[in-house]
Amino acid sequence: MAAMSKVAVVTGAGSGIGRAVARGMRAAGYRVVVAGRREEPLRETAAPQDDGWLVVPADVRDPGSVAALFAAVVERFGRVDVLFNNAGTGTPPVPVDELGVEQWRTVVDTNLTGSFLCAREAFRVMRGQGGGRIINNGSISAHAPRPFSAPYTATKHAITGLTKALSLDGRQFGIACSQIDIGNAATDMTAVMAEGVLQADGTTAPEPRMDVEHVVGAVLYMASLPLEANVQFMTVMATAMPYVGRG
Repeated sequence: MAAMSKVAVVTGAGSGIGRAVARGMRAAGYRVVVAGRREEPLRETAAPQDDGWLVVPADVRDPGSVAALFAAVVERFGRVDVLFNNAGTGTPPVPVDELGVEQWRTVVDTNLTGSFLCAREAFRVMRGQGGGRIINNGSISAHAPRPFSAPYTATKHAITGLTKALSLDGRQFGIACSQIDIGNAATDMTAVMAEGVLQADGTTAPEPRMDVEHVVGAVLYMASLPLEANVQFMTVMATAMPYVGRG
């Protein structure tokens, strides 16, 4: 199926990587559904508006909201070919004994449960139409933690398990599932990295970043493959960032 006729859903599309990927997919010819909690940033992502965009405010933590999102997609476009499970959040870098339970739950509900809820709805649609592709946004933290990041690190490790389970369960239905692990893409959300972030040895140091367009290109490649082929895991990162040998 040509990109011009494919439908992609991007969560967390109001800023950062989600916004960049959504715009990149639309430029590549996908019909793109942008989802996130705040409508105004989503409309900024989708500007200039045309018939290939659909803006749906949604909270990935809420099963009803996620179900309504995918119902709106099917009503408008009739199918879902790609889900980019991107919505995520973190906590301030403090020792785990200083983190509140509600802070933990917010990260788990957004990063893990939100990804499950969106994948579940996408899986249902894809199963009915004969296939599709789910791309989960993991992280370098799916492999190695930053200091004082227990909730984020735990959820991103769990995303790897979710990706594998979806890959297995999707085989018989033509549903492929991938994970992209991104390191230090240059967005407003990572501006602090250029100024200096806490390192494993207790020092604070600036870290290199890479153009977010490299992430866009990677997601587009993963999405462009025929369903007989899959990039199971891909890591795209700033070459000199502390990951290999982190800590």
